[in-house]
Amino acid sequence: MFVDGVRTPFGRAGEKGMYWNTRADDLVVKAIVALLERNPNVPKDRIDDVAIAATTQTGDQGLTLGRTAAILAGLPKTVPGFSIDRMCAGAMTAAAMMSGSIGFGMYDVAIAGGVEHMGHHPMGSGVDPNPRFLSERLVGEDALVMGATAERIHDRFPQLTKERSDRFALASQQKTAAAYDAGKIQQDLVPVAVRTEEGWGLATRDEVMRPETTLEGLATLKTPFRPHGRITAGNASGLNDGATAAILASGAAAKELGLTPKMKLVSFAFAGVDPEIMGIGPIPATEKALRKAGLTIDDIDLFEMNEAFAVQVLSFMDHYGIADDDPRINPWGGAIAVGHPLASSGVRLMNQLASQFTERPDVRYGITSMCVGLGQGGTMIWENPNFNKKAKKA
Repeated sequence: MFVDGVRTPFGRAGEKGMYWNTRADDLVVKAIVALLERNPNVPKDRIDDVAIAATTQTGDQGLTLGRTAAILAGLPKTVPGFSIDRMCAGAMTAAAMMSGSIGFGMYDVAIAGGVEHMGHHPMGSGVDPNPRFLSERLVGEDALVMGATAERIHDRFPQLTKERSDRFALASQQKTAAAYDAGKIQQDLVPVAVRTEEGWGLATRDEVMRPETTLEGLATLKTPFRPHGRITAGNASGLNDGATAAILASGAAAKELGLTPKMKLVSFAFAGVDPEIMGIGPIPATEKALRKAGLTIDDIDLFEMNEAFAVQVLSFMDHYGIADDDPRINPWGGAIAVGHPLASSGVRLMNQLASQFTERPDVRYGITSMCVGLGQGGTMIWENPNFNKKAKKA
């Protein structure tokens, strides 16, 4: 059961970003503390494990982050923790692994989340890829350049044009702005004290939103990954800092502690694809998760897809025959607007789907899905505990 989840506002990576003077571990600690404050019925000593993901596990994102974050958040020292890495799907993997442990009966309550401070730790910094990857041609030279892999999806599927990507990106900005105006995003945000050149302040909103975006403006942006390419800063997520955390529990533990779960996990799956076109990973992952759940794509009424690149989501939608403007896809916008701090984003997707479930008793099943660097995809299928088959479809 997904009991509850929170996240920090997502910041712009780099010296001009609001978290430049904030430690990565402090971001995730802030999320955990706020999560437990929101759920006082969860005894701290009943938490069986803390799994925190980070893609670049060094510096203020190192030292077995789940354990150090648990101690810093004030959990009893009897509560263990560990760190996990599946690049973009880190927090999703943390949630899946904790859910599996709960389903197996070994855990009752667990915390899963992720953090990425891409300002302090740019993607790929400090790594030393084995030379065999290139010498034996196991992967292409640009397999670790995510923007280049997105360009390859455009190459492989000519119907996925730059104009379609730009239109999808514009819609993401517009939907996110509308969701903010309606107070839907803020309900799961944790304010964070930040120190900038202007002094101390409070981060309460995602820093990178561009509600003023226009299709004409998107058409003029540079294509940094190849001349005359199709991937731009406007139709891709940016480089961001932020953290997420969620409480997962068994049905028995939730009942015992008086918790009201927001979602029930039905199935999850991860799948591998060619690293050079990693963006199509959600397609086989979703096929596998649907098969394990005994469901079809037609059973899914809400999709929270991570918008690493617009073309990546569009490839998924084309595969399943879903229209570009289908209202089931990211109804409150996505990472193109709010940002994608790599390993933290999986729980952001869960937070938004859980909030939508609360509003939509007509919806029974929803999906959270994302592509993953080095050629992977991850999908989790969730059931709405508020489902009422008599409720009128929105």
